[in-house]
Amino acid sequence: MKKTEISRKDFLTKSGLGLVGMTIIPGLMGAQSIFSSSKSDSISNLNKMNYTLKNVLLETGFEYDGAEVVRTKTELFCINIIGGKIASISPNKPNDATAIDAKGFLMLPSFKDMHIHLDKTFYGGPWQAVRPRTGGVKGMIALEQEILPEMLKTSTARAEKLIELLQSKGTTYARSHVNIEPTSKLQSLKNLELALEHKKSGFGAELVAFPQHGVFYTNTAPYLKEAAQMDIDFIGGVDPYTVDGAIEKTMDFTVQLALDHNKGIDFHLHESGESGLKTVEYLIQKVNENPVLKNKTYLSHCFVLGRLDKIKQEQIAEQLGAAGIGIVSTIPVGKLIMPIPTLYKHNVKVMTGNDSIIDHWNTMGSGSVLQKANAMAQVYGFSTEFELSRSLKLATGDVLPLNDKGVQQWPKAGDTADFVFLDASCSAEAVSRISDVKSLIYQGNIVFNMN
Repeated sequence: MKKTEISRKDFLTKSGLGLVGMTIIPGLMGAQSIFSSSKSDSISNLNKMNYTLKNVLLETGFEYDGAEVVRTKTELFCINIIGGKIASISPNKPNDATAIDAKGFLMLPSFKDMHIHLDKTFYGGPWQAVRPRTGGVKGMIALEQEILPEMLKTSTARAEKLIELLQSKGTTYARSHVNIEPTSKLQSLKNLELALEHKKSGFGAELVAFPQHGVFYTNTAPYLKEAAQMDIDFIGGVDPYTVDGAIEKTMDFTVQLALDHNKGIDFHLHESGESGLKTVEYLIQKVNENPVLKNKTYLSHCFVLGRLDKIKQEQIAEQLGAAGIGIVSTIPVGKLIMPIPTLYKHNVKVMTGNDSIIDHWNTMGSGSVLQKANAMAQVYGFSTEFELSRSLKLATGDVLPLNDKGVQQWPKAGDTADFVFLDASCSAEAVSRISDVKSLIYQGNIVFNMN
């Protein structure tokens, strides 16, 4: 079957959308994106779309040579969408003239970027490389205090552009850290909330109130308390010893604020020495003392895990798994190798994100979490059909089409219609080749098409 992209015109015509609410993403070579209007009545109409997709390629099982998985089986199906959910999955009807033709592209769960800073980015503006760093983290805090007032003037528009980039890479959901500190106060949060409101028909997000300049180093605590009463999901933090000079004081404040307002915790930890290990151990202790925080507490980066000897890695990974504390890693490459397989072994939830796409911290982000899954596979030597297919979960937030036994578990009737179409024959190829994203659907709404 010749593979060509899902026709935007066919989709719009057959779903009854016409051209209402259509906008074009500028700056993406050959790419177009369709969004609903921000008006609530238009969004409501979009969410009630009923349509059928035909010639949808889905994974159905594994093929074995002895005990080894050597191939992933696939078949073509019809997918019926009603009200933003998958209503049914049925045998393919290639001659159904009323259905939208998916042209045999592989359908996978849409991707999730679980560590990014949508609120402060140069993306969408002129190219800027990072400046030479001086003074460590506190030097970067001083730089932010200087540049944030100007960045705030364009932060809503640039966040929207960055969201569009993520969509073009197959992502429909993000966990975004958002600066809360005395320089921008709550304005960075308010600007990002506006961008997310504009994009809500095609993108979802959860927010972390992030004290980038320390909790006490710049007297951010009052602003964090105010943010905790707003529509955020996690209380964040950064390097308590390096920035605030006190591990327990900062961690106690963070944990109590999360408890008081029923929030999760997602804490940046770059410290890779003794202070980093003490911070991890103290957070494990606090979560065990407050079980309500289990499975809603995360350490981002947590580079210290890559510096521990194998025995200590195993011990800490086991404790993290038992406490329900997840790790959000950007899969660093170079001298620091994070023990991701060890974390998986002990049932630690591992997620990934692009962190910085282009800003004053970094300019190397591609916007693709599929690329992160590929990087993980390369770093740890996951090269077999089975290992590559399992690696996809890093990009999808642990959702896989097939379980470890090769039994189909996604998609199912009743699932939210969040999926991506790729030019690939199976998950393993998609990860290995970082296959091209052809179309993206979020809650039944088509939000991206590559021409």
